[in-house]
Amino acid sequence: MKDYKITNARIPGYVGMQEIEIGNGKIVEIAARQTTANLPSLDVQGDWISLGGVDLQINGALGLAFPDVQMGDLERLTQICDFLWAQGVNEFLPTIVTTSIENIHRSLAVFSEFMAHQPPHTAQILGVHLEGPFLNPHKRGAHPEEYLLPLTLDFVTLVLNQYTETIKVITLAPELDPTGTIVPYLKSLGIIVSLGHSQANFAQAESAFTSGASMVTHAFNAMPGLHHREPGLLGAALTQPHVQCGFIADGQHVHPAMLKLLVRAGRYGEGLFLVSDALSPLGLADGKYPWDRREIEVVDGTARLPDGTLSGTTRSLLVGVQNLVKWEICDVGDAISLATIAPRHALGESDFADPHIGQTANLLRWSIDAERKLSWQRLS
Repeated sequence: MKDYKITNARIPGYVGMQEIEIGNGKIVEIAARQTTANLPSLDVQGDWISLGGVDLQINGALGLAFPDVQMGDLERLTQICDFLWAQGVNEFLPTIVTTSIENIHRSLAVFSEFMAHQPPHTAQILGVHLEGPFLNPHKRGAHPEEYLLPLTLDFVTLVLNQYTETIKVITLAPELDPTGTIVPYLKSLGIIVSLGHSQANFAQAESAFTSGASMVTHAFNAMPGLHHREPGLLGAALTQPHVQCGFIADGQHVHPAMLKLLVRAGRYGEGLFLVSDALSPLGLADGKYPWDRREIEVVDGTARLPDGTLSGTTRSLLVGVQNLVKWEICDVGDAISLATIAPRHALGESDFADPHIGQTANLLRWSIDAERKLSWQRLS
């Protein structure tokens, strides 16, 4: 790969125009001054340049639900990775929602096999996000109640099995563990604990965060709302400097006005990150689709169960970035950061001081028109 430099670029987290030096396929230097490197250059004329997106909660795509994967689906997973790459996603966590232990183990085995042989220049699987089965039944949302499990050490070890290195994140309801031992145990295994599908009050959530939980799954959804006398799980999260809250910006899961409040409270990317929460019809037309033993209907990109329960979306991650700009919730740089830099912070895989240096230069170029319509394309 040839070395080169990008000039006259705007970059999330930087002020003014920057020059980016690319060497051996990685970002070597970013500086407002011109570098001394005598390299071929690409003048982007004030457009924004960013890393690719990282989606930490995506349930499927192209008709394949991740809890249903079989060893015969390895080629389909390759196609999904290529599709997500075309959607501007560089890395993602396939999410396994609540299902039987047998289904969880089979899916984890498939992803373990796939991750061992991932090709380059396509979206990379960083690990698996288990969303359940340790959820509060009263906040289960679209998760099937019959597969929910008690949050005990015996059941946790049963679910994890030999796949602790494959599981990157697990969503759980902390109030289900009165012993307070499960969060520290999972953290000791290197698994990131995210709180969600929960009725935890402020004290219960604060205790879990103190014990090592560091994420919140789809803020506002499947949890009590913010209240001035009982801030609840989300209120506890927003007061903890180390906690990162995922949120969905499709206009259905959270009203744009509440997103504006969330972004203001969430320290503009230091405590928030975008997710898609996309379901298996991502990339397909609206219509009715099977979902575990049930059926979902997708209308205008929003998926619901027959009883009207909101179950997810079929909008990709970067649509959320475009929405945040269109709704004037935050500026272009902050919106891009929420889908590109912030998820990497949430995983602990980039340095807050300079998250770009050393990253593979699979970059996106963003431009915005006079009507605040944001668009992007891949540079490589």
